Amino acid sequence: GEESLTIFVDKRKLSKRSEGSDPSANSSVVTLETLHQLAASYFIDRESTLRRLHHIQIASTAIKVTETRTGPLGCSNYDNLDSVSSVLVQSPENKIQLQGLQVILPEYLQEHFVQAALSYIACNSEGEFICKDNDCWCQCGPKFPECNCPYMDIQAMEENLVRISETWNAYNSEFEESDEFKLFMKRLPMNYFLNTSAVMHLWTMDSNFQRRYEQLESSMKQLFLKAQRTVHKLFSLSKRCHKQPLIRMPRQRSSNYWLNRIQSFLYCNENGLLGSFSEETHTCTCPNDQVACHGFLPCTVGDGPACLSCAPDNRTRCGSCNAGYMLSQGQCKPEVADSTEHYIGFETDLQDLEMKYLLQKTDRRIEVHAIFISNDMRLNSWFDPSWRKRMLLTLKSNKYKSSLVHMILGLSLQICLTKNSTLEPVLAVYINPFGGSHSESWFMPVNENNFPDWERTKLDLPLQCYNWTLTLGNKWKTFFETVHIYLRSRIKSNGPNGNESIYYEPLEFIDPSRNLGYMKINNIQVFGYSMHFDPEAIRDLILQLDYPYTQGSQDSALLQLLEIRDRVNKLSPPGQRRLDLFSCLLRHRLKLSTSEVVRIQSALQAFNAKLPNTVDYDTTKLCS
Repeated sequence: GEESLTIFVDKRKLSKRSEGSDPSANSSVVTLETLHQLAASYFIDRESTLRRLHHIQIASTAIKVTETRTGPLGCSNYDNLDSVSSVLVQSPENKIQLQGLQVILPEYLQEHFVQAALSYIACNSEGEFICKDNDCWCQCGPKFPECNCPYMDIQAMEENLVRISETWNAYNSEFEESDEFKLFMKRLPMNYFLNTSAVMHLWTMDSNFQRRYEQLESSMKQLFLKAQRTVHKLFSLSKRCHKQPLIRMPRQRSSNYWLNRIQSFLYCNENGLLGSFSEETHTCTCPNDQVACHGFLPCTVGDGPACLSCAPDNRTRCGSCNAGYMLSQGQCKPEVADSTEHYIGFETDLQDLEMKYLLQKTDRRIEVHAIFISNDMRLNSWFDPSWRKRMLLTLKSNKYKSSLVHMILGLSLQICLTKNSTLEPVLAVYINPFGGSHSESWFMPVNENNFPDWERTKLDLPLQCYNWTLTLGNKWKTFFETVHIYLRSRIKSNGPNGNESIYYEPLEFIDPSRNLGYMKINNIQVFGYSMHFDPEAIRDLILQLDYPYTQGSQDSALLQLLEIRDRVNKLSPPGQRRLDLFSCLLRHRLKLSTSEVVRIQSALQAFNAKLPNTVDYDTTKLCS
């Protein structure tokens, strides 16, 4: 359709308004030149122009605006002017009505007139105007197959999108060339590698650079909304075109894009070529697949395996490392404790199969000779088993074998009963790992939670003699200094059904007709092996915690002690929590005070917390 805008101006009122206005007032003065400018911008931006004219018309009686259009008003939703003269008017109910000439036509001609008028105005007589389901279009005639496709308007929109993209690129270039951007780049540290998190942190600390970026974001947001509106118009205009328009939307650049862009400026900007940096692979992608843009990447500073600082003479290599790591050829690698065999041994030269065979044969080559002590009985002597008997096998290492610690692999007792005795021996075993009182021993959970049980073998002797053997092997082996054995007896009797056994305690079952009989123990053997132990060397390690030889010797000593602690505690008996056998070793074999033991354990716990990929464990206190 056609459009026209008429502005009626009362010059007298307009000049009086201009003369009477306060120069110091902040309000804008409407002049004839202003109205000319607004009229000229009507066909560029109709909606904002009409809105401005409407405000002027309300604020002043100096002008009156009339808009005349021959075409549907669906192009504009602005209907607040005093008068709008138009052949077609779109009502709020979205129904199209024709006003004017048709009211004087006979009723039978009105529908045909409206149809012809709409086809003439909306379709330029190239097709028939049709409306259906709140949508109107032209049903093109055979001579005009593209009557629904306004190519000129579509081309104008496409050109508008190109201009928006050019403006978009200009805004980004202006941001990179700004003083704030250059100053921010100049302040970035170059003596270590900056990942995106580090760059972002420095970004938030620079208020000027942040404000400049917010200004860019605001401009880009407005430009993007304008591009979106243009694209929506393009889709609307071209929805019935045979050929779809070319739409190129500018890509939005987030803060992550700029973080990567800054890294590219830092590390891929050599020989006048700017590449693209990949933080994941720490490599540059240069223009035209060249390698000339690669710069030197500084070392990564951080926690764990990252460097504590870069080398001053070569920024690509580590200069120092975090706790728990050591410097090796410019890289930080986890510190590994040296062998602890110099301080304490844990293994024997025997293979598992050899050890199993020797245990089965109760071979004396793996017997640990211990001192038998008991106030209740003597070996190879008969005794009354009605009362509990206590005995122990001890090594007295601090007195006789101070340079050895001992591992128990099994225990064997030969127990004999008088003929026809109804007694059944019951054994309870406690292990003291490194000495001290009996209260610092742990109970051996025989036949509990997969722990081995006693094996009884009848001997070919006139008496009722049995070999009682408990085999621990490599799986359940542990340190021992003293083995406490408690022997109780119970009476075995058949149950009421005849095929079950019931046990009674002797003191609770007093029957003279029963033959309780007597019992004797011919021998007790402890099987295992002794290992090297150097208490002075361990004391020297502990001394380095307070008086290190060199800067790294304290960490080295802590690593060694930590390794010894973990290997000793690993040999504690089965249970929900490990026993603190290491404290027993310090307390009884090194003769350290309780306060010294606590101090060493605290130092080890604090050091272990700094090491990578370590999980500290809770232990149960055994030794006071």
